[in-house]
Amino acid sequence: MAHEDLLEGLTPAQREAVITINGALLILAGPGSGKTRVVTHRIAYMLREGIPARSILALTFTNKAADEMKRRLMLLAPGEQVWVGTFHRFCGTLLRRYAEQVGLGQNFTIYDSGDSLTLLKQVIKDSNIELTHVTPDRVHQAISWAKNSLVSAEQYEARPGHPLGQIVAKLYPLYQKHLLLANAVDFDDMLLHVANLLQQQPEIRASLDQRHRYILVDEYQDTNLAQYML
Repeated sequence: MAHEDLLEGLTPAQREAVITINGALLILAGPGSGKTRVVTHRIAYMLREGIPARSILALTFTNKAADEMKRRLMLLAPGEQVWVGTFHRFCGTLLRRYAEQVGLGQNFTIYDSGDSLTLLKQVIKDSNIELTHVTPDRVHQAISWAKNSLVSAEQYEARPGHPLGQIVAKLYPLYQKHLLLANAVDFDDMLLHVANLLQQQPEIRASLDQRHRYILVDEYQDTNLAQYML
């Protein structure tokens, strides 16, 4: 079989996964069963088969996992520039390129969870909205949940009889307004902005579709709605 060195030591099921290139493929595997090995060997196999590195996109959830995939790929396919990283890093890269499309400058700031919570607390203070039965952290979590569910500040509606939702309905738009005024995004915005961009801009979506012909997602079952839609 071609490229036997890449298949050496793999189980029959792993071999099948590595050499199956075209079409949708879902691999079910438990912890410690060699998922990262299969993903990296599959990418190396694709490269050996003549697929350009720029056509391959590998996404995962943590920087640690992405770094490990990069390390293994360097050993399997030295010199090849495959894009490997987290969903957030990938979306951050796209946002830098298309920032103006979502009302941002290219030099926008990315707020971590601490920065975004501090901003939300300032918004709460400035708006004179009293939090009696909920904490700023809980409001922050609710806004994060909304963004990961692709619910924008304009679309958010509180369910009847839901006190937290009523507070979020007031604070979410104000919080989002302050983010844009500061030319900033939080982690969840990175996914939300890009998902909306791809839905609303067919030309950009078509361009990215043409480039990223092969997409591999590690730990696919952990995707939230925004990541799934991406």
